[in-house]
Amino acid sequence: QLPLVESGGGFVQPGGSLRLSCAASDFSLDRYGVVWFRKPPGQDVDSGVPEEVACIGRMNGDTYYGDSVKGRFTVSRDNAKNTVYLQMDSLKSEDAAVYYCRACEACVTDYIDYIFFAPWGQGTQITVTA
Repeated sequence: QLPLVESGGGFVQPGGSLRLSCAASDFSLDRYGVVWFRKPPGQDVDSGVPEEVACIGRMNGDTYYGDSVKGRFTVSRDNAKNTVYLQMDSLKSEDAAVYYCRACEACVTDYIDYIFFAPWGQGTQITVTA
């Protein structure tokens, strides 16, 4: 399977909003959960454990959020467009990172328990600056 494609990153001021998109080109995302991670710019996504930002389940669309983004970020999916979104509001400087999405069997508590489908994509970078 091809990597998912992340888009929507860019520059934003503190307190601003962005919406990221995660799209699949060669399989149906509605068969999978989708989890968003982030890593500081310049760090290899395969090095260490990335910070989990949000996850949306496959079956019932249950959503889960990292403590640092609860109440500010919202993950959703549009199966007709084969896309998962991450709406990011009230952005802070500490949200600056490269954001990645991955298809998974289910949202889990520990990174080591994730079963992923398709390799890491290129990610999309968020820069938060006044």
